[in-house]
Amino acid sequence: MIVINFSDISNAIFNPLKSWAEQSQGNWNLLIVSGFVLVFVGAILTYVLHKKMGKADERTKQISLNSALIVLCVVILCDVIFPKEYMWQIFFLFKYSIAFLASAIYLAVRYKKDFF
Repeated sequence: MIVINFSDISNAIFNPLKSWAEQSQGNWNLLIVSGFVLVFVGAILTYVLHKKMGKADERTKQISLNSALIVLCVVILCDVIFPKEYMWQIFFLFKYSIAFLASAIYLAVRYKKDFF
């Protein structure tokens, strides 16, 4: 019987990225800059969409709590998927950028559904 470890799957997925990033300093810098850009875009979108919802009341408080739950679930899921042995700084950036973008997408869908 073959036993497949989840970390083996994660390493198989992210080892090509690791080898590409280690080929040159430009590739490494490209990953860092793209991670920062995604974090800033996700955070700004989330902030703007929170402000567009208006003042806190019963409806918007529930939307904000669901948005925070999405961020938490995405962070936990990324902690499980991303490797921790190498490039953890890069994956830290991408983890939070994915979480902010997922929250912004949820807020945009809710905003469109509620106000249009």
